[in-house]
Amino acid sequence: MQQHLFSDLNSLRALCLSPLPPSANAVHHITEREGALTKPPGSLGRLEELTAWLGSWQHRATPRLNHVQCIVFAGNHGVTERGVSAWPAAVTTLMVKNFREGGAAINQLALNAGAELSVIALEGLRPTHDFTLRPAMTERGFLDAVAEGFRAVRPDTDLLCLGELGIGNTTVAAALAAALFGGTGADWAGPGAGSDEAGMARKRAAIDSGLKRHQAFLSDPLTAAQCLGGYELAAMLGAALAARQHHVPVLLDGFVSTAAVAPLHALHDEGLAHCQIAHCSAEPGHKRLAQALGQNPLLDLGLRLGEGSGAALAVPLLRAALACHLGMHTFAEAGIAA
Repeated sequence: MQQHLFSDLNSLRALCLSPLPPSANAVHHITEREGALTKPPGSLGRLEELTAWLGSWQHRATPRLNHVQCIVFAGNHGVTERGVSAWPAAVTTLMVKNFREGGAAINQLALNAGAELSVIALEGLRPTHDFTLRPAMTERGFLDAVAEGFRAVRPDTDLLCLGELGIGNTTVAAALAAALFGGTGADWAGPGAGSDEAGMARKRAAIDSGLKRHQAFLSDPLTAAQCLGGYELAAMLGAALAARQHHVPVLLDGFVSTAAVAPLHALHDEGLAHCQIAHCSAEPGHKRLAQALGQNPLLDLGLRLGEGSGAALAVPLLRAALACHLGMHTFAEAGIAA
């Protein structure tokens, strides 16, 4: 008999409601060294904040980025039958193959970032149910996808980059964002991978239909994720949870990745404190979602690719922050009177 990591939604909820805290001791030591470096206080801006963020969640006074893990979770969605995407669901399978052959943008960006890339196809890419007709996943299916994401994170990881792939998943992300933070399809839907106006109308209508059908269950963030989400979104939520348990800071990619883990914030104000949104996607709902989570994305480059591309792009930024913190001389070492 298979032993499940999460027996039911309540066992998952219990973990979400008790997130492990950062290390105040690590922050103290990092701040102390930062103040002694040969520069005016605060002159490296967010780079200084990022070093403290890394150390606080790694629980290390000397942060490191020796083992960076980049995981792309892939899944398919029954709601694509509603004509919400410009591309057929078969493209998900073809792109997973492309990733595994090293031919996608994320392969190059992960290599450039010094990150180990893995691609995990959920449920053999079997699509979820059409959420306009019934919950996207059964409770067991949702929990198993969360567990698969949870198990994918290695405990020795220094930084986790989360990305996704799935035709139709911007529709799913918009529906989940609307369920968690209010609004309609018109408020959250964007063009995704290139929908025209007719496609956008179908997308907005599908989101509104899903919100109406599952209205009675949307007050619980986890049930909302089960009813409106997808297997790859559930896996990202599980990976973010595991990262917290293993003292691993997380870089989120774009709109879909951010929506996937947003239930952790809805359940607990500090549920995403160990995560940074790596970039602001060109997908219109992402900026609004970042604001709802109280986050200021690190980069804004007009990206809308997904794949974890923006998260991988932010890794060199963190490496630069760490290089300054560890490599600069203190005033005493430089022979300069403070």
